[in-house]
Amino acid sequence: FSCSHLEEKTQWEHPKSGKRKRVAGDLPYGWEQETDENGQVYFVDHINKRTTYLDPRLAFTVEDNPAKPTTRQKYDGNSTAMEILQGRDLSGKVVIITGANSGIGFETAKSLALHGAYVILACRSLSRGSDAVQRILGEWHKAKVEAMTLDLASLQSVQHFAEAFKSKNLPLHVLICNAAVFGVPWCLTEDGLESTFQVNHLGHFYLVQLLEEVLRRSSPARVVVVASESHRFTEIKDSSGKLDFSLLSPSKKEYWAMLAYNRSKLCNILFSNELNRRLSPHGVTSNSLHPGNMIYSSLHRHWWVYTLLFTLARPFTKSM
Repeated sequence: FSCSHLEEKTQWEHPKSGKRKRVAGDLPYGWEQETDENGQVYFVDHINKRTTYLDPRLAFTVEDNPAKPTTRQKYDGNSTAMEILQGRDLSGKVVIITGANSGIGFETAKSLALHGAYVILACRSLSRGSDAVQRILGEWHKAKVEAMTLDLASLQSVQHFAEAFKSKNLPLHVLICNAAVFGVPWCLTEDGLESTFQVNHLGHFYLVQLLEEVLRRSSPARVVVVASESHRFTEIKDSSGKLDFSLLSPSKKEYWAMLAYNRSKLCNILFSNELNRRLSPHGVTSNSLHPGNMIYSSLHRHWWVYTLLFTLARPFTKSM
């Protein structure tokens, strides 16, 4: 490691390989640069509540002559939500995440907020959403996070949420349709539809329709739909190959929880693909994703058999 006082630059040089590194890029999230009364620059780490005169970017040096990138992909099964966004500044971006008070939704909300985005946690329970907001603020007091009520099992609640969001006159750069139920017993929503179908698919479908204009005005914008590989194990067509609407919201005697979940995820993917086809010419992209097999979240809480299966799979799957 060497300092050039003439150029006022720092640099690392390896004595054998001759590889050189330098300090570059933005400060890591949570850090700010300040100046003391003597004009000395120092750095404040808001997350761990400490100050230092050493530039924290010394820990994140870059190679002066970077080698060609290897064929190995940048992210893998061990990448964390924080690592994916490292070095990104999302200040000014507005994000809505459904079901963001726990699980994948919470980790996504936390990472986006700690990298500068204004994140709205759209949750069925406002108190659980507010608890999640406090947990994020506990990591960085300047994070821009807010909880709002959204119950996907009520189309009226979806409508109220959309109206409340629009009244803020904010843009919307990212909408993440993450909320889902899994393994729930058969029941009808207040709208008379089977609950897995409505919560996982139809509620989100309606939400996107209501916010479509805001997304278009905010372009480039994106919709992200959390789907699942389990969509492969089902079909929503009848014997003649036409869409069978009775399969989407089945009666009690035709209902099997796992199949209902798989169908709702298939609907998610078909919806996302068609949404992308219609809106991408207007600067709004849509993608669906498989988050990983049997991630140990609160998704399986409705039946002890699923909890047992997820517990057994836990050592072999990604953590939250």
